[in-house]
Amino acid sequence: MSHFKAPPKKNLGQHFLTDRQYIDMIVLAVDPQPGDRLVEIGPGQGAITFPLLRRHGELTVIEFDRDLITPLMEASEGVGRLTVIHKDVLQVDFGKLAADDGHASGQIRLVGNLPYNISSPILFHALEHAGAVRDMHFMLQKEVVDRMACGPGSKVYGRLGVMLQAYCKVESLFDVPPGAFRPPPKVDSAVVRLVPLPAGEVGISDHALYARVVRDAFGQRRKTLRNALQQVCSSADIEAAGLRPDARAEQIAVVEFKQLANYLSALPPERRTA
Repeated sequence: MSHFKAPPKKNLGQHFLTDRQYIDMIVLAVDPQPGDRLVEIGPGQGAITFPLLRRHGELTVIEFDRDLITPLMEASEGVGRLTVIHKDVLQVDFGKLAADDGHASGQIRLVGNLPYNISSPILFHALEHAGAVRDMHFMLQKEVVDRMACGPGSKVYGRLGVMLQAYCKVESLFDVPPGAFRPPPKVDSAVVRLVPLPAGEVGISDHALYARVVRDAFGQRRKTLRNALQQVCSSADIEAAGLRPDARAEQIAVVEFKQLANYLSALPPERRTA
């Protein structure tokens, strides 16, 4: 194996994957094809990096920890062409990255064992560039993956899932136990696949308004839509859009949130509450 030993940094939330079985399962799930532009977020010690590099021949990685860059470059010699971007992933423009690469599709495929402490911001950042991303395979806390993939009525259904499922097909692939990492995290992990929907299938007229409706609806989970959304719309608007004002956010399907946001975006400005 080409990956190297480096002490994990607690402040960066680093837990390095070391179990060969799960590494192979991730590579198999990604299944890189000729011409793909693979971009890995947070390669760490290269546990996923080098199997992907061996399989695919080239890989771009985004690594914030300066101490890992030279060892990664040295370990990649003779394995394949590794490009390292030393940056905070939230500062990386995926759209520019996809446009710059000269690959046929003009899209990138994202892979990563995401640090637990910033997984949601990374997911929302990727969503902002969904048009430039063909798919994403991420390892995250199992609890986060459950929230991303579940449907209405579940206790963990919330803003994260409703936002992601509005723009992507979300599929939980398999769980990864703490013992597969060094140091072992205190929680189970899981691997999730996100495939952005074609722009024409998203069906949201005003993206900022959709985000606002979802954020407010889940802002105080125990409230009914009538009370949670009073800064955004009236009870009559909720009903006119085909939803029940006395329902709670966790009972509302993604398609219904889209319905409500689209109804509100079509109202004349003077009729809008906010």
